Amino acid sequence: MPSRRVLVTGMGFVTPHGDDADLIFDRVYAGESAIRTIRSGREEVAADVLVGTADWSPDEVTPLQKVAMDPVAQMALVAARRALGQAGLDQHDETLSAAGIYMGCGLGGAESHEEGYDEYHRRSSRKVRPSIVPRVMANAPAAHISMTWGIRGPSHTFSVACSSSAAATGEAFRAIRDGYLDCALAGGAEAMLCAPILVAWEAMGVIAKEHPDGPAASVRPFDLARTGFALAEGAGVLVLEAEEHARARGATPLGEVVGYGATSDAFNLTQPSMEGQAQAMKAALADAGIDAEAVGYVNAHATGTKVGDIAEIHAIKEAFGAHAARLAVSATKSMHGHLVGAAGAVEMGLTLMGLARGRVPPTANLTDPDPECDLDCVPLLGRELPDLEYALSNSFAFGGSNVSLVARRVTD
Repeated sequence: MPSRRVLVTGMGFVTPHGDDADLIFDRVYAGESAIRTIRSGREEVAADVLVGTADWSPDEVTPLQKVAMDPVAQMALVAARRALGQAGLDQHDETLSAAGIYMGCGLGGAESHEEGYDEYHRRSSRKVRPSIVPRVMANAPAAHISMTWGIRGPSHTFSVACSSSAAATGEAFRAIRDGYLDCALAGGAEAMLCAPILVAWEAMGVIAKEHPDGPAASVRPFDLARTGFALAEGAGVLVLEAEEHARARGATPLGEVVGYGATSDAFNLTQPSMEGQAQAMKAALADAGIDAEAVGYVNAHATGTKVGDIAEIHAIKEAFGAHAARLAVSATKSMHGHLVGAAGAVEMGLTLMGLARGRVPPTANLTDPDPECDLDCVPLLGRELPDLEYALSNSFAFGGSNVSLVARRVTD
């Protein structure tokens, strides 16, 4: 099979920091948190909860689409439009007709799920909207992207919790590198900020508690005072193309995907395994054909949980050896929250933008590092790294699904 270079030619996002890629990166690089407190739940059981709500305009979605689509698909559609526009592929043409769609989604249409159950249980009615079934499907984002732009290549949806969109991106990368496709849209979407879902996450003990300095200071990966993450919503879509295909049509490369590693912990449904995470990183480096010393930055999965952050730090040390002490490692979830099925794609996009700009985002709120998280975790402010060529982005999930992606700055 051929082994081709895979370039990123478009990126589109809907995030708590907005839906403009450059502005999102600038805000994250400045250490600006988008985490806030909302009042969630029915009046009798309402409570304040920390979340990262998407900052975007639903006006870009038509009234008819809003009827047919849960917010998770609506946000995916807007992110795809941004990515295709940047790639110069926003018109129906031969490239899009033959392209593939690789999307990740952890839950599907949570808001539509809640609506259906509310109609049945609270109102004791069997008359629910028939549109609920297609709205809740996890593959609805991919399906609506396909229908909107006439994309008739393979369409796959990956649902491996927090690794979903990273796995989708890795599999799209492989399909193009190995000659099965010339172009693919890859990414993910998630919109689960519904009261019952938030309550369930709170019950697991992983949602951050509000810090005395306010909501923005509450998500603190690697910090001694960390208490968990803020659940967030949004979407991220990348346009991947074979190099010869992209250059033939005059596309501008934004970066390159060069390696993909995926492993399973085979350990515990909710507890991380350092060994599985380290193996995913080693596999990604081997797939990229580079030594660990070539990587200068790791965008960590780091959710801000006590156990998870320590496990990842130890995994990085295992994967990179002595070079781990020279890495810049940061956790952008400290600012945009945990987007679950969209997390990997958004974080890979931030990693690619950091490579192109020669600067990496910080870990916000890292004022008192945990002694067990003793790598260079880029506290508080972003850092200029003009010689940065390779970076790695981690996504680790409940169920023990680990994905690592390696990106390279394009200079030629």
